[in-house]
Amino acid sequence: MLPVILLANTLIGFLPNTTTMPTDPFNKISFDLDRIGRARQTSLIEETTRVTYAKQGMQLNIAIWNMHIPESHDFKDILETGLQPMGRGGGFRPPLLEQTVPQHFEGVVRQYGDRDAVISHHQRIRLTYDTLDRDSNRLARGLQKLGVKKGDRVAVSLGNNAEFATLTYALFKLGAILVPLNPSFNAPQVLNAINHLDASHLIIGAETNLPRKDPRSNISLLTHLIPNLSGSSLESELVPSLKNVVLVNNAQGRVALDEYRSLKRYEHVFEDGGQDNAFQDQGLHPDDIVNIQFTSGTTSMPKAACLSHRSILNNGNSIGDRMLLTPDDVVCCPPPLFHCFGCILGYMATATHGSAIVFPTEAFNALATLEAVREYKCTALYGVPTMFVAELELLAHGAVPKDGFQYLRTGIAAGSAIPSELMRKLHKNLNLTELTICYGMTETSPVSAMTTTDDPIEKRIDSVGRLLPHVRAKVVNPSDWSKTLNVGQRGELAVSGYLLMKGYWGDTARTEEVLQPDEDGRLWMHTGDEASMDEEGYIKITGRIKDLIIKGGENIHPLEVENCLFAHPAISEVSVVGLPDERYGEVVAAFVVRHAGDEGNVTADEVRSWVREKLSHHLVPKYVFWVDNYPKTASGKIQKFKLKEQGIALLQEGKGMD
Repeated sequence: MLPVILLANTLIGFLPNTTTMPTDPFNKISFDLDRIGRARQTSLIEETTRVTYAKQGMQLNIAIWNMHIPESHDFKDILETGLQPMGRGGGFRPPLLEQTVPQHFEGVVRQYGDRDAVISHHQRIRLTYDTLDRDSNRLARGLQKLGVKKGDRVAVSLGNNAEFATLTYALFKLGAILVPLNPSFNAPQVLNAINHLDASHLIIGAETNLPRKDPRSNISLLTHLIPNLSGSSLESELVPSLKNVVLVNNAQGRVALDEYRSLKRYEHVFEDGGQDNAFQDQGLHPDDIVNIQFTSGTTSMPKAACLSHRSILNNGNSIGDRMLLTPDDVVCCPPPLFHCFGCILGYMATATHGSAIVFPTEAFNALATLEAVREYKCTALYGVPTMFVAELELLAHGAVPKDGFQYLRTGIAAGSAIPSELMRKLHKNLNLTELTICYGMTETSPVSAMTTTDDPIEKRIDSVGRLLPHVRAKVVNPSDWSKTLNVGQRGELAVSGYLLMKGYWGDTARTEEVLQPDEDGRLWMHTGDEASMDEEGYIKITGRIKDLIIKGGENIHPLEVENCLFAHPAISEVSVVGLPDERYGEVVAAFVVRHAGDEGNVTADEVRSWVREKLSHHLVPKYVFWVDNYPKTASGKIQKFKLKEQGIALLQEGKGMD
């Protein structure tokens, strides 16, 4: 019999096969594994790291023993008692899926083939799982005839549409590597991305659609890459690896395409795939790279993170599990497919659960999003905080009827911290009572921690939840990664597990800067985020370490000031950064978007008074800038480094004091 030891309401670890319980000053409860019951799980605890736990102000180092949990046993009964890992790991249930994405998709199609998989609202297209399977097989055969093969990097620059959804599974089945490009990339950025990866093919829309902008023809971009688009074959000295460009005609007649003979048309490639339903297995392995994601661009130099079948499949599956997704769920997904938010949190989470995903438009549009939620009776809504703010503004001003949202229950808010006032509005006005919060980064496939649908609202406001299954985390000293901090202490969050990227493509040096082994050989991703972890395992992110404002030697967390100001009735959005100051080194600067109309009447002095009354004096913004919007990535993240640049320029113009 193998006893499981629980200490301070926390699953600590396992002892070697013995019937003798060691004694110590702490109250222990022994559970006989034979009493727990049988299940499908096999788990392996891999390290013998020493982990610090606290009880009644005391600390005890507990060795985690190497041992194998037999298949006849699992943690179900223990975990259902509410006992949670403390600052260590997300548990081992359910077991990891040891499949490729196409292998798992095959089972989903068998089970849910007649159900909607993809709904493209702006195209008026519905794809069932059966149709998505057949269409992706056909497209895969067409791409194969074009020369796409296993291991090829295929760059894709598209918005959220049925073509991108079909193409995703076509490339996965081929064993080619999907490389989504941000459609806002200009010609030099596309050129650099293709050359960095030696991409063999580019699949791009005739037009690019971006939030709040008119459609932009991509012909000038392509002419930069391939000077003679009218030639009978594709030739380019600038991109020597490029064999073909496939054009998706999303321009609705606005762009003339017939003269560009060197480009392949998506519909022709699809037709070349023939009518056969099947597609031959390409000998894929779960550890093969399937997706290369460029980091989101909140810094000026994006990196190419390599993700495997195993990492994105299991991450999407865990996300869907935590949202309690079922085949009856309809998920509205405005975040872009070229980003992990749309591709993995959205498409992979729904596809692993037989749910439907809805794309309101190619690029985010708040009105279209709300209309899609109402039309398709969506049960879940995704977004970053700025997206939710825009949707609530439309509701507040009567642009959309307030009924029709009763089917919503859950969703995901991610990308940046969600202020408490915004969370309450989403509960009240959009019925998102089971809204979840995700934390992650591109390099971790991407989600490492997430709240549950029934976590207390305080936990969904103050934390990013607890670790997903099979994920480990620790909080370390930012200046000495070998020192793990105690519960409640702030430091840099490090993450480990199946979800880690395989590295940055072609950049060993930058890979080794962030992926580092510990003394036991376990690999950790050092996130650059400041965090703390409480006794129950909830993780609180207090901001990017590089975004900390150091005023006169004192650390100021921008999120604390942002949350305070967001609660002001006249403020729609706010972002806080540090600006240079001769006396203090840095001071607080607030970039504020006011509500429209009379309700947005507020002065800079009133902003400062609001913070002074609710927080300590040193957190009061010295500078207040009135703005209409923020520089953002295409996924909706605010680019704070650009805000700093703007702030410095505005100070030189004498602005910021009133």
